[in-house]
Amino acid sequence: METMTVERVIDAPIDEVFAWLTTTTHYTASPLVLRCRLARRGEGAPYGVGAVRSHLWVIGWFRERITRYEPPYATEYVVERSLPPSRHELGRMELSEVADGTLVRWTTRAEIPVPLVGAFLTRRLARPVITRTFRNILDTADRALTQLPGPERA
Repeated sequence: METMTVERVIDAPIDEVFAWLTTTTHYTASPLVLRCRLARRGEGAPYGVGAVRSHLWVIGWFRERITRYEPPYATEYVVERSLPPSRHELGRMELSEVADGTLVRWTTRAEIPVPLVGAFLTRRLARPVITRTFRNILDTADRALTQLPGPERA
């Protein structure tokens, strides 16, 4: 398993950043994300625990289930199915307030399950593509949240 982490400070209040990032339909504003939809609502919130999300990114298709939802500080998910196939242990977004806004730490733990060469493919192929996609989504969030005034941000 390969652990991949991307961090970004977004100059916006933590509750607005959390709301934007957990509403994954926003991700389609990124050129690397083709489609996102909420397949099943979660407990207590649309993207809360138990929610199921379906994402089509340039790198593949993912069906994810939310396993933790603690606004505005953390959310976790697991990829239940994907194409191409992957093994996934953890997806986590942790947010904290910092002097310049909100620090977002996005971590995933996954691998490409191919005998003998899976670790190599994960490290050399999947890792750079996944981290680039995460960075691109965070860049998109930053633009969306810092270019609009007040409540229109979410």
